[in-house]
Amino acid sequence: MQTPPVDSPPAPPQPRTALRVTWVLTVCSALLLTLVAVEWRPLLRLDEDIAGTTHRWAVEEGGLTHAMRILTDWVWDTWTMRLLCAVVVLWLWWRRADRWTAVWLGATCLLGSLLQQALKAAVDRPRPVWPDPVDSAHYAAFPSGHAMTATFVCGLLVWLLHHYDTGRGPRRTGMAVAVVSVAGVGVTRVWLGVHWATDVLGGWLLGGLVVALAVVVHRRGHP
Repeated sequence: MQTPPVDSPPAPPQPRTALRVTWVLTVCSALLLTLVAVEWRPLLRLDEDIAGTTHRWAVEEGGLTHAMRILTDWVWDTWTMRLLCAVVVLWLWWRRADRWTAVWLGATCLLGSLLQQALKAAVDRPRPVWPDPVDSAHYAAFPSGHAMTATFVCGLLVWLLHHYDTGRGPRRTGMAVAVVSVAGVGVTRVWLGVHWATDVLGGWLLGGLVVALAVVVHRRGHP
């Protein structure tokens, strides 16, 4: 009788897992979107309580607020994230080994940005208004463009590190940077008083949904 190998390679992730994640994120995103659109009072009161507290802290802690503005306007800005995505797209295209992935990544980031703007226009949620604002922002509030863009850009890049099996070190580093960036940009938007907390939560959920759908498409189009 033949003995099975001791160190057999792990089985690849099953497509059903990505589909289940996609459905969960779809349901959660749709539920939050509905509650925001119908202006469900308990949710609005929670947003107002969080916003009032964080704005008071932002006014009192001027140095920290200045640091938050630098992070949100430069390090985690939506255009910074899009530029990072564009650099990776060009690198993948230059390698020539997997131009399908380059097109897939660029198209996903473009569609994610268009979805974000379409939802802002459709929901048309007002941003918080303060007598003593510490920052300003344009367009409607829901979802947070910074949170959503950071989530799908960082999520896609971390998935690519796993897809190309770059090694444990780069994968862990990429994951750590992604978690700090996605969580950090959400904190800055609420701290600076330009978004409600549920705007950021919506951005995280929708950004994760973009990543999950993109992974399903990539596996079906380029197994």
